[in-house]
Amino acid sequence: MRTRQKRMIVTFLALLMIFSQAVMLPGKASAKKAGSPELILMENVPEVSSEFDGKSITLHALHIYDDGHFMKTDQNLKWKSSNKKVAKVDREGNVALTGKRGRTFITVSDGKNKDRIALDYKVDKSNKKSSAPSLIKQKGQQYDIIENAIDGMTMEEKVGQMLMPDYRNWNGENVTEMLPEIEAQIEEYHLGGVILFRENVVTTEQTTKLVADYQEASEKYGLLMTIDQEGGIVTRLQSGTDMPGNMALGATRSKDLTKEVGHAIGEELASLGINMNFAPDMDVNNNPDNPVIGVRSFGEDPELVADLGIAYTKGLQETGVAATAKHFPGHGDTAVDSHLGLPEVPYDKERLMEVELYPFQKAMEAGIDAIMTAHVTFPKIDDTKVISKKDGTEISLPATLSHKVLTELMRDEMGYEGVITTDAMNMGAIQDHFGSVDAAVRAVKAGTDIVLMPVGLQEVAEGLYGAVESGDISEERIEASVKRILTLKVNRGIIKSEKPSDVNEQIQEALETVGSDEHKAVEKEAADKSITLVKNDNVLPLDGNSDDHVVVIGRSFVESLGNAVRAVHDNTTVIEVDASYTLTDEQRETLASADQIIIGTYTYSVSTRSPEHPQMMMVDTIMSETDADVIGIGIRNPYDIMAYPNVDSYIAQYGFRTASFEATAATIFGENAPSGKLPITIPGETGGVLYNFGHGLTY
Repeated sequence: MRTRQKRMIVTFLALLMIFSQAVMLPGKASAKKAGSPELILMENVPEVSSEFDGKSITLHALHIYDDGHFMKTDQNLKWKSSNKKVAKVDREGNVALTGKRGRTFITVSDGKNKDRIALDYKVDKSNKKSSAPSLIKQKGQQYDIIENAIDGMTMEEKVGQMLMPDYRNWNGENVTEMLPEIEAQIEEYHLGGVILFRENVVTTEQTTKLVADYQEASEKYGLLMTIDQEGGIVTRLQSGTDMPGNMALGATRSKDLTKEVGHAIGEELASLGINMNFAPDMDVNNNPDNPVIGVRSFGEDPELVADLGIAYTKGLQETGVAATAKHFPGHGDTAVDSHLGLPEVPYDKERLMEVELYPFQKAMEAGIDAIMTAHVTFPKIDDTKVISKKDGTEISLPATLSHKVLTELMRDEMGYEGVITTDAMNMGAIQDHFGSVDAAVRAVKAGTDIVLMPVGLQEVAEGLYGAVESGDISEERIEASVKRILTLKVNRGIIKSEKPSDVNEQIQEALETVGSDEHKAVEKEAADKSITLVKNDNVLPLDGNSDDHVVVIGRSFVESLGNAVRAVHDNTTVIEVDASYTLTDEQRETLASADQIIIGTYTYSVSTRSPEHPQMMMVDTIMSETDADVIGIGIRNPYDIMAYPNVDSYIAQYGFRTASFEATAATIFGENAPSGKLPITIPGETGGVLYNFGHGLTY
């Protein structure tokens, strides 16, 4: 009797398990049927946040396949609204409210499966006189697409999502089109993303085609196609709008204009298919000797950096492009270039929270998509010492590889839940001291989600596989990163489509967007408002209609400066000196004939800014030998005047793009009234303050 009862119980439990798998997991059960993937509305996914554009919204359908991966679908779909008095839906899933209050269900069907979502248009609780629309998500395990996808991924696929190499060159040639070898690597290593550089993005048509080919090569999940399109000196697109950089925007003091710049950059990237920008730089540049950040920062004031960084981010994210704050915990107060060495920030946590960390905390609270780490040591946060593979010396552990910085500080204390990416892992601060595989393993253990630009893709991938297999890195740790990466992709609509988009249509859209008149107008406004008149001993503005002989002299970018001045004043001579900055007799004669002399200086380090540098010695020579008024132009760094403080007039333009030169020329001749304010303090060469933060003259 007992044996029979046991058999009945076992049979019942077996049937119960089968029934529960069929009923409790409807998404996976139906997806198991060959050729019949589950259909769901992306807007039902918990991680997806959807906003109405006025009184309309576009819904998107996804197919969920048997291994859990998901793809966009728009083929053979039928859309229906249950209450057309409240909202109507067209064949593409575009929903339009009628203005009548109530509820409707929007249903999508592919002929075999269907899904729906509720749409309410009710009185706005915050404003009783108006109504507000909202989507009410359906519930069910089938909508947990990220967890289900991870469950179906191999360990190699999970690791692949965390790898983001660059393909700047291949066999000595710039990569401007998809190569079979690259396509094979994307498939073999299940890559989650790729970063593009200026060598890759030459023309609008070529870039659009290249990015589309990358997405087509991705195996199951859309690629994060990233780029460093900060604006200013870090501008990758060769055919895009060269927006002024962060310090120029800092000089404008305008959140609205900064948001417009971020939005324009985002529109250009999105039209090309680039879905993630490694910008904005949110370092607080409070060290004039910083050789790597400088004008890439909005300035030296933490609140200014936070305010403008968030404005830039909002503009970028409005276009669907993911934004990245960098370089955490802060690369502003350093005097070493981390591309070449290992910088240190010596301050304690209290000071870091007030200055370096402040903009990052605000960016986190504002919903930044990702944060990039700095290859910088912070001994007061992590005093861990390691042995350098370069020379066997004891060195501090950089933030990129520090669990105390990435997990304990950023995740636990500051509460950040988004994606963490390393800075480029081929930089000297990492590669020289740790080697590629050890660095990648350390970074993942520290808490990073994306290993950017690993040196030796095969070696790094296999090194991470080995670390997981040995238990040095748990698979749960890998899955936590993959969940964040897939969440970012879903949030930004970075999902592979069953049917690739028409590349020719994409190219046409990109041609209409990249470098558009609207974006050029934003570029001009930002450049004009950034120009900072630091000093003026009754010299400016000059008269563009006079017969005065104006001489423009310098070396780096002097032709650009000269062309801008020539466009306003006909009687202009341009002198380009050689690398020694030694004036020839002929050049001295030309200078002697000048009524006004404009000197463009270009610096990027302490040594190039030094009064003993040949460039600055040339400026001093010209000032001592001429009776003409001398106007100095700090082409890149506003600090140049430290080397020649006795100049008659000085303008800071913060970058070497065409719009900035044109804005400077317009300012010199009175066509643009200078309104920029210094976003940094200019110290004296031997101490003290030469010009304070916020200083700026006008006419």
